[in-house]
Amino acid sequence: MIPGFGSLMQDVLWCFSQVKGTIDIGVTEADIISTVEFNHTGELLATGDKGGRVVIFQREQESKNQPHRRGEYNVYSTFQSHEPEFDYLKSLEIEEKINKIRWLPQQNAAYFLLSTNDKTVKLWKVSERDKRPEGYNLKDEDGRLRDPSMITMLRVPVLRPMDLMVEATPRRVFANAHTYHINSISVNSDYETYMSADDLRINLWNFEITNQSFNIVDIKPANMEELTEVITAAEFHPHHCNTFVYSSSKGTIRLCDMRTSALCDRHAKFFEEPEDPSNRSFFSEIISSISDVKFSHSGRYIMTRDYLTVKVWDLNMENRPIETYQVHDYLRSKLCSLYENDCIFDKFECVWNGSDSVIMTGSYNNFFRMFDRNTKRDVTLEASRENSKPRAILKPRKVCVGGKRRKDEISVDSLDFSKKILHTAWHPSENIIAVAATNNLYIFQDKVN
Repeated sequence: MIPGFGSLMQDVLWCFSQVKGTIDIGVTEADIISTVEFNHTGELLATGDKGGRVVIFQREQESKNQPHRRGEYNVYSTFQSHEPEFDYLKSLEIEEKINKIRWLPQQNAAYFLLSTNDKTVKLWKVSERDKRPEGYNLKDEDGRLRDPSMITMLRVPVLRPMDLMVEATPRRVFANAHTYHINSISVNSDYETYMSADDLRINLWNFEITNQSFNIVDIKPANMEELTEVITAAEFHPHHCNTFVYSSSKGTIRLCDMRTSALCDRHAKFFEEPEDPSNRSFFSEIISSISDVKFSHSGRYIMTRDYLTVKVWDLNMENRPIETYQVHDYLRSKLCSLYENDCIFDKFECVWNGSDSVIMTGSYNNFFRMFDRNTKRDVTLEASRENSKPRAILKPRKVCVGGKRRKDEISVDSLDFSKKILHTAWHPSENIIAVAATNNLYIFQDKVN
């Protein structure tokens, strides 16, 4: 348990406040944030957008003069990760949109992260430079090569101080391995390999080998007319490098063990909740599709997000989840209109807090939900520009389904479905959360800090 958080839970139930005003990334379609990820220490926060850019924010160092600024994140580096491409063989445009970012644990002064669009995964090195070499023998100060016959003396190059510069360089490009769109990447706990998953296949890569990957899951049928499900998300176990899970559009989760066979088409465990026949409807299959799957930090549990619920599964119990949380059950009566405006196909993500005691996921109207697994209490909070003043306390929001509406409630009919929070991230050890609302990034922290 994070110190001071347990008592806070019981007293005021996630009293989060704004760390600083909204970080507005931009206003165009290309500026819509498509992924958010803290690094392993929480000192850096990376966002990817539909324009193929990666923006990295760095946490302010604590100073004696301004200790309250410790939680603030400021822009550290911005770089173009992917460009739009065109597949001439299939006459298809390949979007530059960043689908996922995954950090590697820091081994030296530099940082490394993986970013992927629909087809290509790139390994980026982000490093600092505050010195530059001067006094070359074969180059002049402008970098032009000198005539060797004019060099009459040997100079020893020296390092001179310069303004701090953050450089992002692509170290590896992993391409041409996916026929379908990549939806997940996950770094293995051996830190030598990672996997990338698309709709029908999962590939295993070695960080040192870019021209070859190993196909570990292939669910493509011989006849595509017999296709009944697709892979929606995949993740490695946080501690066991041989174990991974992947979810499907049918609402099932398969746990695979790479020690069993080279091709993991046969799963070790199969997690599925039996459907209640009385709740069966035209939308049942669509809303049961799992959009995200996450191992807990302990490795004991799996969390899955479908359209209406978040479920927690125990690895030792396959027939039903041990916990089910209703995210926005009031939308059940609105499924027909949500189907017509395509919102029913939105893919919401879910995250654990550092101690696996609280889970967070997004909703519509810029609402996001938190569930305390110990007290079974939950709260709805809103990320909006109206309450984005620094240090402003977030007030819980409530949605009214029918009848009389109280002053502090919002009617389900007035929810804005164009404002949606699909991507969230939680600091690995502290109560700091990052919430992406369209093209705005909100950072909140627990008021205890």
